[in-house]
Amino acid sequence: MTRTTERGSVSIEVAVLAPAFIALMVLAGVVGRTAVAAEAVETAAHDAARAASISRNSGTARQEALEAAQKQLDWHGLACTNDLEPGLTGTVAGVDTTFDSAFSSKVGEDATVTVTITCLVSFRDIALDILPGMQSERQITAEFTSPLDRYRGRQ
Repeated sequence: MTRTTERGSVSIEVAVLAPAFIALMVLAGVVGRTAVAAEAVETAAHDAARAASISRNSGTARQEALEAAQKQLDWHGLACTNDLEPGLTGTVAGVDTTFDSAFSSKVGEDATVTVTITCLVSFRDIALDILPGMQSERQITAEFTSPLDRYRGRQ
């Protein structure tokens, strides 16, 4: 066999393998961004629940939870494509109730608040048309529950 029969084979190999390599790199970017976003949303939910639980009333707690979540997402550099509206619920004596009812519970009763953060993470900047069915965004949700101080007065 002579070397002239293999001429151009490298060009064909590159043309065949390049799209697969690019798709693999995009997949790595999507997985990496999802992992970072999941950690950021989890931390935001934790901070929001803690900020809400140390507030004296539900109105202040709502504002504190939103601010704490937004600060954490900003610190991580995560820009959600949806509006940040934390889901707020509560429990009193182990029974599910509203956020406001948790703050209205009697002193000495066990009460908790739960904050749910939902973030739509965009992949539009790294998406490729050659990957059919690739999502342009993914919804990431995390929640955290924090107890209210049993012996602290609430308003």
